[in-house]
Amino acid sequence: MWQRHLDRAGVREPRLRRDYTEQRRAVRRFATAEYAAARLLLPAALLPHVVAAVAFMHDTDDRIDRGAPDVRAAALVEWGGLVRKAFAEGDSALPVLRCLVSTAERHPSVRAHVDAFLRGCEREVAWRTIADEEQLERYVREYSLPALMLTACLLAPAGAPAREAFTDGCHRLIHAMQRIDFLEDLAEDVRGGRTGVPADAVARHGADLTRPDAALGRLVQEQADRAATGLAAAAALAGVVDPPYRPFIRALVGVQSLRLDAVRRAGATLATHGSGPPAPAAALLLLRETAARAASARSVISHDR
Repeated sequence: MWQRHLDRAGVREPRLRRDYTEQRRAVRRFATAEYAAARLLLPAALLPHVVAAVAFMHDTDDRIDRGAPDVRAAALVEWGGLVRKAFAEGDSALPVLRCLVSTAERHPSVRAHVDAFLRGCEREVAWRTIADEEQLERYVREYSLPALMLTACLLAPAGAPAREAFTDGCHRLIHAMQRIDFLEDLAEDVRGGRTGVPADAVARHGADLTRPDAALGRLVQEQADRAATGLAAAAALAGVVDPPYRPFIRALVGVQSLRLDAVRRAGATLATHGSGPPAPAAALLLLRETAARAASARSVISHDR
């Protein structure tokens, strides 16, 4: 099955096929649920290129996510040089970059998003706290959205108005996702010395991010409400993309809703441990969208006859 995906994606050269297969194994390992959604709900020709983009994003994050800010910044400079060299030469010693270059050749929009993502990583390695909503928006616009667009650009519709609506929907979606991320990872982030929950909101509630009390519970619910507003607006994305991509977008937004529900249930206990969507509910969501995709395909075949 995977070999057929590579065929349909236009990946013919033996070394590249091995490279993409290696990235697929990595993505399945660190992003199991996301890979399952892409495997079940995206067209076969697109899956290897989504894998390449996700693998690159993860590799970048892994390289710049350790050590003091100056160490992380130096790692980013080195990595950016390797990425630029790979694009300039059309090759690399690193399989993840060979796949990225190959995908960008077939989907030219990826290249600009790689550059935007690497620029955004400069903010990612430097931040320690998020002061307020304005700073959170800047973080999302400069880092989180470019990170999402590495893969989302592969699903973008043609035509300027539709693409503008698509990017706006992606912005709303990733803003909500980032807020949920910061809540899910609250305990871990506090231990690491940086937190993404806006500091002015923490102060307004009088919350201690290490103490699971009523003040923290109110803060979590407020932030969850803000995320819910963004998710509701992002649901319109499914109507903007081409029909083959709609089940995947619906599933993506649906999984964020499950994550948000889990955050609400956890409440103040996020001070001591993280949260995540219940696996059975996520699996049911994927199965439902897979069935809808199959029914849509049968309808198209029947209509063509």
